[in-house]
Amino acid sequence: MNRMFDIISIGSATRDIFINADDFKSIKSSDFLTGEGLCLPLGSKTEIKKIVFTFGGGGANAAVTFARQGLKTACVGVIGNDLNGREVINELVGAGIETGYFQKHDDDFTAYSIIMVHGSGERTILSYKGEGQHFDVNKIAFDELKTKWLFLSSLGGHYDLLEKAVNWAVANDIKLATNPGGKELDHGLDKLKPLLKNFSIVVMNQEEAAKLTGIDYKSEEEIFKFMDDIIGGIFIMTKGHDGAVVSDGKNIYRAGVPDSPIIERTGAGDAFSSGFISEYIHSGDISKAIQLATANASSVVAQYGSRAGILKKGDMGPWPLVEVLRK
Repeated sequence: MNRMFDIISIGSATRDIFINADDFKSIKSSDFLTGEGLCLPLGSKTEIKKIVFTFGGGGANAAVTFARQGLKTACVGVIGNDLNGREVINELVGAGIETGYFQKHDDDFTAYSIIMVHGSGERTILSYKGEGQHFDVNKIAFDELKTKWLFLSSLGGHYDLLEKAVNWAVANDIKLATNPGGKELDHGLDKLKPLLKNFSIVVMNQEEAAKLTGIDYKSEEEIFKFMDDIIGGIFIMTKGHDGAVVSDGKNIYRAGVPDSPIIERTGAGDAFSSGFISEYIHSGDISKAIQLATANASSVVAQYGSRAGILKKGDMGPWPLVEVLRK
């Protein structure tokens, strides 16, 4: 299996089930971390209005975008020796993705998520990490991997895997991109700073960037100045309904979100980051990369599941206007 890939994606792969019910209620309360909770009547039976079985996981979601955008793609993740694990692999193979580097374990189940979708499109995710938390850096055959780019999604907080992957890529002149998970960011700036300087593309949402840098959420200019100093390439900060802001160290690029329907938002971040990376690999044009990223994310949130709406090559969808400001 000595193929040369355009990009290899390392990260989570899950079996997902989406459910929607009329009895899902949104209640504001300080008891909830977000200030709002998705609630059901206790002791009752609730009729499910819609149920969708699909697949997810940041590493696998990104791989599907890369493959649909015409890139030769491999995905590295962890599954259990169970039916869900086999279905995860079959779905990726059907998308044209090489899965021969997946780790398989039989002491736990494949990662599984239950996504409860509110009528507003917001959702609450019940996440069972399962085998996904058992990523073993020593079982990844880095010496067998051949690729031009390496994408790192959520790695379950395994810093040893993050560090080895970055060092391997640097030693082999492979370009790096990441949309890190919360557990990776929890390692803190002191541990991540030496690694971030090696990345060509880094994607975070506004809350993650503020937490990592220790800078106030609203101080966008300060966050970008800080991140420009520690990242070797492009820094992308997504802002939900307010679109995204991108810096290449010389220019600031801003784009809003097209006015499109929202069914539920799972996978929007994965679609944005992988869409940006795909177009940037093809053209090296940041404005076009933002446009594909935004269109990809907008298409994904218009359907249930994190992959059904992923765009194919040439199917750009809505083109948001990108504003470019020189620093």
